Amino acid sequence: MQIIEVKDAQTANEFLQVNPLMNKGNAYYIKPLNNEVNEVFDAAKNKYAKYGEIKRWIVKNDAGELIGSIAAFTNNKYINKGTDFNTGGIGFFDCINDQATADLLFNTAKQWLQQKGMEAMDGPINFGDRDKWWGLMVEGFEREPVYGMSYNPTYYEELFVNYGFKNYYNQYYYYMNVDDPLPERFPERYAKFSNKPGYSAKHVKLTELEKYAGDFATVYNAAWAQHGEAKEISKEQVIKLFKKMKPIMDERTVWFAYYKEEPIAMFINIPDLNQYFKYFNGEFGWWQKLQLLWMKFRGTNKRLTGLAFGVVPKYQALGVDSYLINACYLKLVGKGWYEQYEMGWAGDWNPKMVNIYKSLGGKQSRRLVTFRYIFNSTINFERHPEMEYK
Repeated sequence: MQIIEVKDAQTANEFLQVNPLMNKGNAYYIKPLNNEVNEVFDAAKNKYAKYGEIKRWIVKNDAGELIGSIAAFTNNKYINKGTDFNTGGIGFFDCINDQATADLLFNTAKQWLQQKGMEAMDGPINFGDRDKWWGLMVEGFEREPVYGMSYNPTYYEELFVNYGFKNYYNQYYYYMNVDDPLPERFPERYAKFSNKPGYSAKHVKLTELEKYAGDFATVYNAAWAQHGEAKEISKEQVIKLFKKMKPIMDERTVWFAYYKEEPIAMFINIPDLNQYFKYFNGEFGWWQKLQLLWMKFRGTNKRLTGLAFGVVPKYQALGVDSYLINACYLKLVGKGWYEQYEMGWAGDWNPKMVNIYKSLGGKQSRRLVTFRYIFNSTINFERHPEMEYK
């Protein structure tokens, strides 16, 4: 058995091969796009590169066959709630069902992180935002993963636990059928706010994305940046994001609520990109882009996924969230455009968001786990504390 650091084009290509090899024969597996995985390790394309370092390795057996991979990274922007020690990250872990191979991968990552002054490692997580490759799937293997979701063989959990990783927090995913009726309070609150002067709910227009980018930044910064889980975002950053999303965005699924034309809430959803990407085998060149546009035109993608949701604090607990969600529901219900709605993950440290998903009538579809391993066994392990709301 030999562990090899990825340093050139050949080993980088072999690194990409490990994940599909470990999931070979699984009908639900969808291969991530090669270019998106590569960009994580490209300092010129990964905005987090200026905040830390990243290394990756592959493992081969004595016959030269690929049997594992892992990445390790430092990130001084990584927020560790309730933690007073330096924590690095591991990700892109794949391995055959063999504890000795897994231990070699974990030990290699651990030793490198210790050299960088880290005292613990969380994983599997991403050297980037939390909407991609975050957590280890432990429940929900019988459904195709949504875009950006980690997907792995069932035995991975045992490899992590046997090494000594502990459950830092659970990540819950929920789903519902688009045509399922919403609980009574949703139409009730919709009627209430529809009759209140000054309140309105609108879906975006693709021809006016710059205007809605400003509305997104307003709501996001008020609703989320205050919690310390994310930094403030500028209108210019959202404009770039929206322009990138425009080819796949469906304006009927992106909604804002207003009071006297001031944005007070947002409900952002997009078609699940994995329902396109599952046909591409990790490639995304000009031919695949043409295929995607054709599938979008034909309306073949029947799965909708949540991207962002938030209410300005001043308007929270008033029912504005139900008003906005119901407005979107009325636009989509019975049309046949979409069949399933997949909600983004909510950590068990964010019970408010979990309750929102449940209040919609959502059914839990998956559970992923972010694990933590503390290098010094004398330091007490503590799970992620609950979010504090202001």
